[in-house]
Amino acid sequence: MDEATRTELEAAAFRRLRDHLMARTDVQNIDLMILAGFCRNCLADWYREAAETKGQSLSKDAAREIIYGEPFAQWKARHQPEATPEQLAAFEAAQKKSHG
Repeated sequence: MDEATRTELEAAAFRRLRDHLMARTDVQNIDLMILAGFCRNCLADWYREAAETKGQSLSKDAAREIIYGEPFAQWKARHQPEATPEQLAAFEAAQKKSHG
């Protein structure tokens, strides 16, 4: 496979992941962090960092809007309840496990 095709396929997979996460507003970031070790905010950070490697300036808020499909504060207000004590405990346990 040539480099251009590989890049196109990776970009398509990224867009599909982003769109899937936009549609799954029931899946909380903390749950993603517990189970997968990353969340929408991580994805936005990776996007922003990739832009910077190409000389493109992108703010944290702009990157999050690309991932969330709307301003983060708006998404958070509509879809993100406070984490439960159980989620916080699971998150802490997952952090300890992944950071040894």
